[in-house]
Amino acid sequence: MSFVLHVDGERWRAAHDRFVADHPGIVPVIKGNGYGFGRDLLCAESARLGVPMVAIGTYVELPSALAAFGGDVLVMEPYRAAVHADLPDLANRRVVHTVTTQSDLSSLRGVLSDARVVVEGLTSMNRYGTPVNEVAALAGAADAVGVTLHLPLGTGHVEEISRFIAAVPGELTWYVSHVSAAELSTLAARFPEHEFRPRIGTDLWYADKGSYEVRAHVLDVRPVAKGSRVGYRQRTVAAGHIVVVSGGTSHGVAMESPSSAATARSRAIAVTEGVLEAAHRVRSPFTVSGVMPRFAEPPHMQCSLLVLPAGVAPPGVGDEVPVRMRLTTTTPDAVVVA
Repeated sequence: MSFVLHVDGERWRAAHDRFVADHPGIVPVIKGNGYGFGRDLLCAESARLGVPMVAIGTYVELPSALAAFGGDVLVMEPYRAAVHADLPDLANRRVVHTVTTQSDLSSLRGVLSDARVVVEGLTSMNRYGTPVNEVAALAGAADAVGVTLHLPLGTGHVEEISRFIAAVPGELTWYVSHVSAAELSTLAARFPEHEFRPRIGTDLWYADKGSYEVRAHVLDVRPVAKGSRVGYRQRTVAAGHIVVVSGGTSHGVAMESPSSAATARSRAIAVTEGVLEAAHRVRSPFTVSGVMPRFAEPPHMQCSLLVLPAGVAPPGVGDEVPVRMRLTTTTPDAVVVA
């Protein structure tokens, strides 16, 4: 049984080379499940790209990042004395910490008097950070190596970033997330004395979506008559074939992260999908014999039961079938780079 992410290594890496060339100062983001590829692989790829720094999501990810990447590691999760004071690796000089309060800075300085830090500004994301009118004081107290700003998705961030820059004197490095290349160009022209370093994960690692594919093995195939009962829940199915494929909830199948229905079309799709789910007619992400069959029932932990309609030629046991997955919620059995 295998559920594997296959990567065309040459094509995948070429896309990264082009992307890095087009984004000077980039800080690759390597967090969570490593965007489906795994964090160690992305650390190795960042080393190949020759970047001096990567960014990770949390302190939990720090030990493996320090082991897999030889440069600086920026931890985007803010340091919190109540949570992180006893963690290992805090004193490692390759770590760049994120701080948002004076009390947390004082705690960090107690562990390492000259710990390198960036100050996070509280942007319109309204997640965590230091208010714009307090960033200068905290950055001065911390002798910060820069200021970091995490912006909402989309564009239109130049004026918000400009307000922070106006409030913080001196020449600083600004680490920014979700800022377009055009916006970075505008900021560089407006503030030539500052350095802007974009933190980018999704657009970098998925720069060429055709360079990778998740595939699952067919484990079993059997014909069924209309009204046959299958699975844990003994639901009836239409005539055709039951196809058992590798890949279930442990791999992230049918475990997509939630998305907002922002348009009338997306809301209509959400309603339609809800109706189909209530009727036990959810389409699977697997492509079998040229069609995307419906689940016979919700995926199991490591495999899924699919209903292939009558008239569609069934696959053979051992065949590989592609799977349309959102890689940020995918945990493959293996990643094969060829």
